[in-house]
Amino acid sequence: MKVTYIDHMGSDDRVVDAARVSMDKEASQFSDEKNHKLIAYLAKHGHWTPFAHCQITMRIKAPIFVARQLVKHQIGLTWNEVSRRYVDDQPEFWWPDEWRLRAENVKQGSSEETIPIDLFWQNAQQHNALSHYNMLLDSGVAPELARIVLPLNVYTEWYWTGSLMAFARVCKQRLDPHAQKETQEIAKGIADICAEKFPVSWTVLL
Repeated sequence: MKVTYIDHMGSDDRVVDAARVSMDKEASQFSDEKNHKLIAYLAKHGHWTPFAHCQITMRIKAPIFVARQLVKHQIGLTWNEVSRRYVDDQPEFWWPDEWRLRAENVKQGSSEETIPIDLFWQNAQQHNALSHYNMLLDSGVAPELARIVLPLNVYTEWYWTGSLMAFARVCKQRLDPHAQKETQEIAKGIADICAEKFPVSWTVLL
């Protein structure tokens, strides 16, 4: 799984400028300390619109089951994904290092207990999926139908663009210890990039 930075628009000063425009002021007219205090105040009191003026784009690679959890986040975000209606190259599979057992005290999620993966079974499952997929393609079946035999652990990739505020909401939910471990991994990658590009704002938003 991978989160790759593409580009971004704005900075911590953009947040300040958006907030101070009501007074016809700019960040350059104040000290860094005062600007940082303003950013903290905005976050603490739920003034989210100044953070929405900063945008960031990432390209993300994750298995389908992780992507489907993340695509639930819609507000302030735009998503464009690789489509197997058009792409018929060989799919890549994601596998965990070990199987986590079901948690007994929650309706969803997993425990800290694990069992090892049966590599023979894993390889057989992957081989069967690929064999069926390639057989359909070789028979002339359209990729948009052939893809239905592929499992949820096949990798997909997408461009994800959104405001700083929107990605903060994503990470607040998906970095929670109750979120699925694999989804936390993607959220961690997103958070690291946002923290690098918007260090002051990101610290107070999370």
